[in-house]
Amino acid sequence: MGSRVFGLVRELVFAALFGAGKLLDAYLAAFQIPNLLRDLFAEGALSTAFTTVFSKTWEEQGKAKAFSLANHLLAILLILLSLVCLAGILLAPLLVELTSFGFHAVPGKFELTVRLTRVLFPFILFVALAAVAMGILNAGRIFGLPASASTAFNIVSVVLGVFFAYTLDPQRDLRHPSFGENAVFGVCFGVLLGGLAQLLIQVPAFRRIGYDWRWNLDLSDPKLREIWRLMVPSVIAGAAVQVNVLINGMFASEINGGRSWLNCAFRLMQFPIGVFGVAIATVTLPTVSRQHARSDLDAFRRTLRHSLRLGLFYTVPAAIGLAVLSEPLIRLIYQHGRFSSWDTHQTATALQAYTLGLAGYAGIKILAPCFYALDSPSIPLRVSLFGIGLNLLLNFLLVKGLSFGHVGLALTTSLVALLNCTQLFLALDRRVFPGGFRRWLSFLWRLGLSSVACGLAAGWVARAVGRSSLGALPLGGALLVGAAVAGGALAFFLSARALGLEECREALELLRRLLRLRKRGRSGATS
Repeated sequence: MGSRVFGLVRELVFAALFGAGKLLDAYLAAFQIPNLLRDLFAEGALSTAFTTVFSKTWEEQGKAKAFSLANHLLAILLILLSLVCLAGILLAPLLVELTSFGFHAVPGKFELTVRLTRVLFPFILFVALAAVAMGILNAGRIFGLPASASTAFNIVSVVLGVFFAYTLDPQRDLRHPSFGENAVFGVCFGVLLGGLAQLLIQVPAFRRIGYDWRWNLDLSDPKLREIWRLMVPSVIAGAAVQVNVLINGMFASEINGGRSWLNCAFRLMQFPIGVFGVAIATVTLPTVSRQHARSDLDAFRRTLRHSLRLGLFYTVPAAIGLAVLSEPLIRLIYQHGRFSSWDTHQTATALQAYTLGLAGYAGIKILAPCFYALDSPSIPLRVSLFGIGLNLLLNFLLVKGLSFGHVGLALTTSLVALLNCTQLFLALDRRVFPGGFRRWLSFLWRLGLSSVACGLAAGWVARAVGRSSLGALPLGGALLVGAAVAGGALAFFLSARALGLEECREALELLRRLLRLRKRGRSGATS
């Protein structure tokens, strides 16, 4: 949650500095290329394959053998990714031409994006090493610190990014700054150092599990071959997802401000995905990997069912809440500095389209890694490849044919996510299939009714506060959103409890445990 909050702060600060247009579009396009490689290798195929093999090695052969595997992999990554960064810097003009050819329509936009891409490309090296560090700590059942590493990235990138922006492009009027291209370079320097912070913050925790990194390059390790075997189909499957992102970016590059609107909207989407979907998936993968190594398929099934239900329990009402409150939420968060009311409206419509696929995104995050634990990586591969063709077809239909613009791109993304999630669920091995049709139907209709109650309550509270004198206060926007979120959450939990959803009881028990831990911490500090 901390990571997503500070990630949102990072995006709103950069949006306020530059507004939606040439400068922010160029930064987002430049960051997209190394960020796609991060999603594909560092926090996608590599992270999934390494965590799976590392956890099984620890379970079957002990942690000494697992630590040796980690040393071998880190040595190889240092060499390979250094070469990738060098190639990316040299080939930056070609990469930008392929991904953002529409930038030629705005003078200087293409050239600026090329220079920014060269600055940002080493980012992939830092986050790839950070992803391996996260896998090591997760296998040692340390989840909090590695999950907080991206929080460190966001904090450092914002603080240093703003510092460098003002240093490289001093402003005479601090109340109404007007930043130029030099400030964008400052932001990129901050982001690059944030990636380094994401790695370094995890290093001290190695001692807690007894890991001591040493340079050890051994290409003959059979476990490395197992990682590559899992990675290849995962890379292709991940590449399919990234191809969709690149295709959407190509369409958006022809809309000045389109990248900015879509990015700001998707950042709000990433909040519930990261807080619930990614968090649940992070704990699920090493758990099911161990259970499969012990051939305990009943435990595997229970873990998967529990993870899926929890993911849906939190993301479905979140999607409805985001759709209902899209306009006031974006106005509160983003409409500052050079981010206008027009930008707010365009971002809100994109967010409403994105929310249709929120549960699908969370489901994919939970389901896809399970196929690697089951040693069936070809299934996510086939599903992702199917998604490429569908994504391209829907983009042409909605954007070019029906002129839906950037909203069509968001809608296509959601539809593909829902379909891919459904395909993965239905393709699960029957030995671990999580429950029957009636059980899931019962869960889904109760969840649906509770989520509708959430949306109705949030919308009613928002209208009531907006019409009252409270909405005219200086902090009226924050009060409106806060009251609407609280009202929607209360309506959802009361409805869920009345309809007998067991996840409601678990959520309340988790809250009690957190409060007990906080109380215990206070009493310990006092003593």
